[in-house]
Amino acid sequence: MHLLRPLLRPSLLLFVAAAALALAPRASNAEALLVVEADTGKVLQADNATMPWYPASVTKLMTAYVTLKSVKEGRISLDTLLTVSPTAASQSPSKMGFRPGTQVTVDNALKMMLVKSANDMAVVLAEGVGGSIDGFSAMMNGTAQKLGMTQTSYVNPNGLPADGQITSARDLAILARAIIRDLPEYEYFVHIPSIRFGRRITQNFNRLIGRYPGADGFKTGFICASGYNLVASATRDGKRLIAVVLGASSGRMRAVRAAQLLDRGFAGNGLSWLRPSLGTVENLAPIDASPPNLRDEMCGPKRKRPATDEDEDTVASTSSSGETGATFFAAALPPPVFKPADLLAQPAEPSEPVVVYTGPTRTGAALIAAVAADAEKDAPKPRKNKKKTHVAGKKPDASVDSKSDGKSDAKADAKQAKADTKQAAKPDAKAAAKPAAARHASAKSDGAAAKPSEKPVAAAGDNKPVAKPAKPKAVAKPKNDSKPAS
Repeated sequence: MHLLRPLLRPSLLLFVAAAALALAPRASNAEALLVVEADTGKVLQADNATMPWYPASVTKLMTAYVTLKSVKEGRISLDTLLTVSPTAASQSPSKMGFRPGTQVTVDNALKMMLVKSANDMAVVLAEGVGGSIDGFSAMMNGTAQKLGMTQTSYVNPNGLPADGQITSARDLAILARAIIRDLPEYEYFVHIPSIRFGRRITQNFNRLIGRYPGADGFKTGFICASGYNLVASATRDGKRLIAVVLGASSGRMRAVRAAQLLDRGFAGNGLSWLRPSLGTVENLAPIDASPPNLRDEMCGPKRKRPATDEDEDTVASTSSSGETGATFFAAALPPPVFKPADLLAQPAEPSEPVVVYTGPTRTGAALIAAVAADAEKDAPKPRKNKKKTHVAGKKPDASVDSKSDGKSDAKADAKQAKADTKQAAKPDAKAAAKPAAARHASAKSDGAAAKPSEKPVAAAGDNKPVAKPAKPKAVAKPKNDSKPAS
C-alpha cells in the first residue's frame, strides 16, 4: 500500500487541477475581464482581455493623460483658460452644458470631465491642447503607440459612438499603469469622489470610490454598443491592483465585477502553481476580431429602462452572479466576508465635494463670488402660474398648460420666455384686452350675448351693459383713441 502512494499523488494532483479548471469562473461572451498588478504588470486573471472593444467614456483616461503630459512638460498649465466652442457645446450628454464662449481652466475642465464624464469638457481640452478634435486624436493615437497599446485607435476625445474608436481590456490596463507611473503628482484627478458646480453636486460614476476599501481610481464608460465599462484600481497593504471590466449589464454590475476581481487578486490564489503563468499585460496576445456590438442587449426593446452611464439597476447577489461556494473552493479562496453587491449598495463615505467653476483660477473671496455667480446662472427658472386670464379670441398658450414629460422642460421654458418677451413688448396689454374683446364680439354678430363663461361685453355704440348690472366695469379706452368698428 505504501508503494502505491507515490503513484496516487500525481493522479490526485491531476484530478484537482482538472476540477479547478472546470469550476473556475468564466466570463460570458459579452464581457471582458482583467486584473493585473499595478507595479509589475503581472496578469492575475484574464478573460477576453484582448478582444477588441468600444471604449466609450473610458476614452477620457487617454484625454486626461495627454493633457496632463502637456501640463507636466510645460506646454500648458492647469490655470490655462480654454474657451467652449460651438463644437464642444453641441456634444451629446453627459455634459456641463456651457454656452459657446464660456471660459474654463484646464484644472476645472479635467475635474468635470473625469467625475461627471462631461463630453463637452473633453472637446474643450482637445481643442485647447491639440488645436482641433482631429489634431488631438492624432496625439492620442501617437501616445497609445508609444505606450504599447497596439489594439487601440481614437477618433474623438470623449468616446461617443464611432466605428474607429476601439480598444481592449489589455490596452486599458496598460494606460492605467502609465497614469500611475508617469503622472503620480496628478493622479488625484482620477479618484475625486464628487464635484459641486453652483447648486449641483455630482457623484463619481465609479461606485467603488468611497465604498470599496482602498479604491483609488479610475473611470467608467457606457454606450449601447459597448455595454458598461470600468477601469478601477485599489490599494491594500502597499499592493495596488488594476481591474478592467468591459460589457457589464448595468452600472452596478460593472462595479460588482471589478470588486470581485480585486477581491481575488488581494486574497491570492493557493492553486496558482497548478495554472500556467499568464505573464505580463503587455505580453497578452491580441485577438484579431471585430468588437462585439451589444446595442440590442443594452438598448433594445427588452430593456425595462433606457440605459445610461448613471444606471441604478439592482444586481443579483454574488452567489447568483456566478460566485458559488464551489467556485471559491476551486480557486482556493475563502468565502468573502461580504458580498460586493451589498457593499456597493451602501452610501459612499461622506466627503466634501470639490468645487468647480467657470472663468479664471480664483481663491478666497473671488472664488466664493465665482461660485455664487455660477449658482445664479445655473438656478432653475421659476415656473409660471398656469392659471392666466385669456384674452378673448385667443387660445391659451399650450406650452404653459401642457403637462411636462420630464424631457421637454427646457423647451417649455424657452417658449414661455419668448411669449413673455412678446407680451412685455406690447404697449399696454391689460388696457388693450377689453377693447379687443369688444371688437371681436361685435364683429361676430350684432348684439350677440356673451358666453356664460366670459365677462359681459358692451356692444358698439351702446353704453348699457348686456349682462347683469351688478358691479359694472368701465371699458378702458385704447391709447390710439380709435373707436370699435360698428
